[in-house]
Amino acid sequence: MKYGVIGANGKMGREIIDYFSSIGDELVMKIDIGLEEIVDRPDVIIDFSNRSALDKTIELCQKFSCPLVIGTTALTGEDFDRLRELSNIVPVVQSYNFSQGIAILKSILESFGKYFSDWDGAIVEIHHNQKKDAPSGTAIMLKNSLSREIPISSLRIGGVFGEHVVIFSNAGEVIEIKHTALSRRAFSLGVRKAALFALEKNKGFYSYSDVLNEF
Repeated sequence: MKYGVIGANGKMGREIIDYFSSIGDELVMKIDIGLEEIVDRPDVIIDFSNRSALDKTIELCQKFSCPLVIGTTALTGEDFDRLRELSNIVPVVQSYNFSQGIAILKSILESFGKYFSDWDGAIVEIHHNQKKDAPSGTAIMLKNSLSREIPISSLRIGGVFGEHVVIFSNAGEVIEIKHTALSRRAFSLGVRKAALFALEKNKGFYSYSDVLNEF
C-alpha cells in the first residue's frame, strides 16, 4: 500500500517507516515540523505526532479522501469530536496503544473488572523520559475499561518503551497484571494491521479492538 506518515521524524514515525518499508509498502507522504513531502496520493495516513498537528491531519485526509490511523496522545474531547466528524467521510482508527497485548489486557479488564469492584485498585505506568504526557493515554484507556476511578502513578525514566501494571488489593491479597513493551516494533505491527483494516472498511470510527476482531 501507499502510505503517509505525520510525525515522520519522531521515534514512532521512524519505526513505522522502517517496518512498513521493509515489507514493501511505499512511503509517499512525510509530514513533520518543517517537512512536507508528498509524491503521490496515500492509500492511508498514519499520525503519531502531536495534537497540534490535528488540523493538518484532518485537512490531508479530506483532501485525499483516505483513511486515518491515529495514535496521537493527549487528545481532548473536542479533538475526538473532530475525529468523529471526519469518520463520517472516511474510516478512522484511533487508539492510544496499538499493541496486541494491551488490547488483550483491556479486554480482560472489561470482562473481569467487575470481580474487583470492592477491591482497591491502581495503575502504575512507566515510559521513557522524553514522553511529554502523563498519565499515558494507555493508562487512561485501561482505567476507563474498569468503569470506575482508580489512581494512576506515572514514572518517566530512561528509555523504557512502555510498561503498565494494573494492581488490585484487598485486606489479604494482591493481584497484579503487567504488560511490558520490549520495542516499538510491538506497536508498528499493530499499526499496519489497523491500516489494512481501514483500507477494507467503509467510513466510521473504529478502535484497535475492532481491528483485532478482524484478525
